[in-house]
Amino acid sequence: MRHDSHPPVLPRQDGKTIIVTGASAGLGYFASEQLAAAGATVVMAARDEARGHAAMEAVRSTVPGADVRFQQLDLASLDSVRQAAEELAGLGRIDALLANAGVIGSEDLQFTVDGFELQFGINHLGHFALIARLMPALTHSRSRVVHVGSISHRWVRPDFRRAALPAKYSSYRSYALSKLAVMSFGFELAHRLEAAGSKVSSVVAHPGYARKYFTPDRPGLQLSQPASRWQRRLYGLIAQGKDAGAWPLVQATAGDGVRNGDYWGPDGRFQLTGSPAVVAPKRNAYERNAASRLIDLSEELTGVCLRL
Repeated sequence: MRHDSHPPVLPRQDGKTIIVTGASAGLGYFASEQLAAAGATVVMAARDEARGHAAMEAVRSTVPGADVRFQQLDLASLDSVRQAAEELAGLGRIDALLANAGVIGSEDLQFTVDGFELQFGINHLGHFALIARLMPALTHSRSRVVHVGSISHRWVRPDFRRAALPAKYSSYRSYALSKLAVMSFGFELAHRLEAAGSKVSSVVAHPGYARKYFTPDRPGLQLSQPASRWQRRLYGLIAQGKDAGAWPLVQATAGDGVRNGDYWGPDGRFQLTGSPAVVAPKRNAYERNAASRLIDLSEELTGVCLRL
């Protein structure tokens, strides 16, 4: 049986505008639904327009009166990121950005449009470029930026240049490195924002072990995955649905008492399942020299400078 978990008690978000990347499926969809239920205007950013509109309709059918909007964004293309950032900056107000979108690569090495390893390119570099380009708008709105990490960061060391342009490829290692990069950037950004006296905050969150086996479907969306009896019994001990996995992300995005530099995740054993809580990452995510080199590398590869 899965651990009991409970959604956060969110303050009302009426009048607030929140951007969620990767919002057409999985964690991003449920985060969008939960934020819309709290009254936020949710900008659902996704690569595929048809899937994005289907996700918006699903939110509206689940949350009557939901205010959701679509933004085309392909994080595998820096040109798409630039165009999306220009359009999003025109919103006038961005109260929070949940940088959720992510990909788990296949066994074969794949690349983004700009020639970077796919997972590192989408999970970190695309979001880095988006955040850096939106920083003036985020600063104006005193926004909260939430970076979505993973428990997989525990098993790799920072080797970010090779992650972007690998000579040897392991899908799992590349994914873990991309998520370590996300977390390292998030924590280092928090330090730099504080040092700069900025009112923007940078928070990291992770969903625990969220599986489709325990995820409910929504009208027009296929969000769950059939599971055998033994799969449900086995994964039921260590996993939760993506709807529950979205709760720590939503708490980090819109909850009260969230501080710059926090790390939110499930409060259960090994942070696999449970209710949202401030949890502890491994020390490798706090290595500031590695994080500083990562930001330099990210600016070099994307051509976008991070100015606070």
